[in-house]
Amino acid sequence: MNINCLFDSGNIEVIEASDNNAVKLAIRNDSNSEFKQWFHFRLHGEIGKTYNFEITNAKDCSYVDGWNDYQVAASYDGEFWFRVHTKFDADKRLTFSHQLEHSTIFFAYFEPYSYQRHLSLIHQAQHSELCQHQVLGQTVDGHDIDLLVIGDESRERKIWVTARQHPGETMAEWCAEGLIERLLNEDDALAQSLLQQAVFYIVPNMNIDGSIRGNLRSNAAGANLNREWQNPSLEKSPEVYHVRNKMKSTGVDAFLDLHGDEGLPYVFVAACEGIPSYDDRIKQLEEEFSSILKSVNPDFQTEYGYDKDEPGKANLTVANAWVGEEFKCLSLTLEMPFKDNANLPDKQTGWSGDRSYLLGQTLLNPLYQLVKKLR
Repeated sequence: MNINCLFDSGNIEVIEASDNNAVKLAIRNDSNSEFKQWFHFRLHGEIGKTYNFEITNAKDCSYVDGWNDYQVAASYDGEFWFRVHTKFDADKRLTFSHQLEHSTIFFAYFEPYSYQRHLSLIHQAQHSELCQHQVLGQTVDGHDIDLLVIGDESRERKIWVTARQHPGETMAEWCAEGLIERLLNEDDALAQSLLQQAVFYIVPNMNIDGSIRGNLRSNAAGANLNREWQNPSLEKSPEVYHVRNKMKSTGVDAFLDLHGDEGLPYVFVAACEGIPSYDDRIKQLEEEFSSILKSVNPDFQTEYGYDKDEPGKANLTVANAWVGEEFKCLSLTLEMPFKDNANLPDKQTGWSGDRSYLLGQTLLNPLYQLVKKLR
């Protein structure tokens, strides 16, 4: 038996591996941070044997409630990911077992989205005449901060989309991929009509460093990027610094920030009702966006979500609050589950990259319906 995580987004420590195939593991902290919950590792073992795993520090992870009703993701080929039976017991031990059908298998907190796939997404998108690739700057580790500009920049309405500020929330980049590929589909009448009225600025991965390092929420410097929007710095949060500067140069008429939530088994949005400039116009846009998205994609719902901020009490270090206040625009955080969608469960895969991708495609529907009202 061999366990390894020395690859893109890998994260695990082997505490003990016994002869009876019992394995005790621990999740490593994010870089320069106390956050931890993301894991991704590879097991090489004997076909037909059952391996029993315990994550010994599950009770010390950042979102302990996230383990309730959670199922570990697994894949033999890195393409199709399925869920394996997982228990979080009264003693707060996270355990799971699997009988090997092939000699080598990946396990992860959620279906990964690799840096290589990110690069392929960028390079394939730039082949379209509708798209141009820009590099806004470099991360703490020196990786490029990639921006895709889709459509004609002379269009009056500017729509911004960011994904994966928290690197372990890989469903966010799967969602962004779906949105990007629909926009670039020249046979899609809705997408092409929308691009006649608006230009899109899309950052598919805000946190490349954390993604590669196997972090849950932090960049290489230990910063939670979604708490850096009020006062970012080149030293600690260059990703936000450069994206924010670009936003100021283009303007923003609508903003979607794509995320995943560890605890809630639903797809929902968080709005910016707590910002000082919140008014009836923005409230109406938020309500219409949610109503339209709900009508075209039953994975989305409005019953469950975060508690609403009191008037004037929004945290302006958070992206959607800062953008909403700075640009007086529709500004939403879209959340997807790490678990399954409780309203439409899939026992084999749970919430997945494919469902995130399809959700991304349907995000164009409410934007198309609302585009003329954005300004």
